[in-house]
Amino acid sequence: MRSTVLLLALLPLAAVAQQSPTGRWKTIDDETGKVKSIVEISESGGKLRGQVVDILHSDRGPDPACDKCKGDNKGKPIKGMAILWGLSPGGDGWEGGTILDPAKGKTYKSRLKLIDDDKLGVSGCVAFICREQVWIRE
Repeated sequence: MRSTVLLLALLPLAAVAQQSPTGRWKTIDDETGKVKSIVEISESGGKLRGQVVDILHSDRGPDPACDKCKGDNKGKPIKGMAILWGLSPGGDGWEGGTILDPAKGKTYKSRLKLIDDDKLGVSGCVAFICREQVWIRE
């Protein structure tokens, strides 16, 4: 009886853990439909951060650099680079962050929304115009 009560008490915690965007995600190019990379999203201090951990498809070889980036990222390998940072819970997901498009070297305001446990809507926005990719949990 005690174990049943404990299990029932822990179920809401398990549901919350499953609704987190933390983990590894396959990025899907919204123009070509190709899987491009694996991004690992982690949380620290209530903010989300996404880092490229693997390159799966690139027109510029197996280890492309961020040639169009400015500042500290200029010419650095994309693998290992943080491309998503500063997102906090808000609205119906996470918002207030920044996303880097290494192919263009540009940063955009970003927001995330879990579509379900295995799909993540990732948006980059300029003013009120947003473009969304759907990433798939690895």
